[in-house]
Amino acid sequence: MITLLAFLFVLGVLVFIHESGHFLMARWHGIRVITFSLGFGPKLLKWTRGATEYCISAVPLGGYVKLAGESVEDDRTGAPDEFMSKSKWVRFQVYLMGPVMNIGLALILTTVVLYNGADVPLYQTSPAIIGQIAKGSAAEKAGLQINDKIVFIAGKTMATWDDVTMSILPKAGREISLTVERAGQMVATTIVPASQTKYELGDIGVAPRVRPQVAVLTAGGPAEKSGMKPGDVFVALDDQRGLPQPKVIEYIRAHPKKPVAFTVERGGSEVVLSITPNDNGGIGQIGAQISPYETKRIDPTFPQAITMSVKQTWEQSALILTTLKGLFTRDTPVKQLMGPVAIAELSGSAAQLGWIPLFGLMSMISLNLGMLNLMPIPVLDGGHITILALEGVARRDFSIKVKERILFAGFALIMLLMVTVIYNDVSRLLR
Repeated sequence: MITLLAFLFVLGVLVFIHESGHFLMARWHGIRVITFSLGFGPKLLKWTRGATEYCISAVPLGGYVKLAGESVEDDRTGAPDEFMSKSKWVRFQVYLMGPVMNIGLALILTTVVLYNGADVPLYQTSPAIIGQIAKGSAAEKAGLQINDKIVFIAGKTMATWDDVTMSILPKAGREISLTVERAGQMVATTIVPASQTKYELGDIGVAPRVRPQVAVLTAGGPAEKSGMKPGDVFVALDDQRGLPQPKVIEYIRAHPKKPVAFTVERGGSEVVLSITPNDNGGIGQIGAQISPYETKRIDPTFPQAITMSVKQTWEQSALILTTLKGLFTRDTPVKQLMGPVAIAELSGSAAQLGWIPLFGLMSMISLNLGMLNLMPIPVLDGGHITILALEGVARRDFSIKVKERILFAGFALIMLLMVTVIYNDVSRLLR
């Protein structure tokens, strides 16, 4: 039930915002709006205000705004409040405002999410120096080594682990070139990322160098009493240095009622703490929640959150365009495309975590929706804008037959896309 409600909320808000963009711009220019509908198909609920019928329809997978004299099959009288009576500049604004509203919503939601602050993994913005290689992974087969620094993937510079992750995720099962810096020398190789999770995300089996960190302490627990603090980074337990989080937890559990020397890094200096884990049924516990990696806390001011939101939205827009381009160049696997079932599943998972994660997901989907609608594909807003531009260059309007053929081709392409994403969703469910 939570998944269904979250899905309807997310999709309903995004569709309402998109269609409101068309509606408000049309009304601003004096265009008569016949229908404003959330959803398609039979109308479940409807009411009329002024000259516009507002309704909620049965199929909640979109919505539409019907303008007077907009479609080629409409009876046009040439009245000044009809869509086709307006200039191409006005029509362009009406088409454009839907995607603009979605992008604007993404900016607002991202600002809200960032303003709430977050503990961000430190490795994400660090150079991509390999700290771990999984046995039998693509990285091991390609001869990558610990301490290699990944500098190029497919000819693109990799400044951080985030760059590496975003370059590899869409490349499952596809050979890519990869260059690492090893002992001052550049070593080039090719690698085929394995497919991971039901979304078939690319993975080469490498991980950064990370150190466990204290996230939360239990009041009155052994760790707090010893002077341990949130943010302390584990350096060593007794004489064992460089233990990953699972090994740290394993060591603590194996030493109930036995003093353990914890060496932690705090403020750039090492501090040694003696802690005796409690005995909980033969399992040692110190009253600490241990993160597998170091984090840094980001609590921006509201102006800073806005600036960060603009930067992040710009970067994500560029990534979306690259992904969409990849659909035509076959660089983006079609199997990774998600449909309504996947969106519903993600919405339910995000809703269970709270409003902020849900807003983060909504921001991502809203931006994708806005960018997708700007694609020059007939039926989409970008397609209509492209037709207007071509008519402007030709200095004449295309005939109704030509427009019908163009729109039909666009409709067929969109239907093919819908069939593909629904097939992907069903395949994931069966798997």
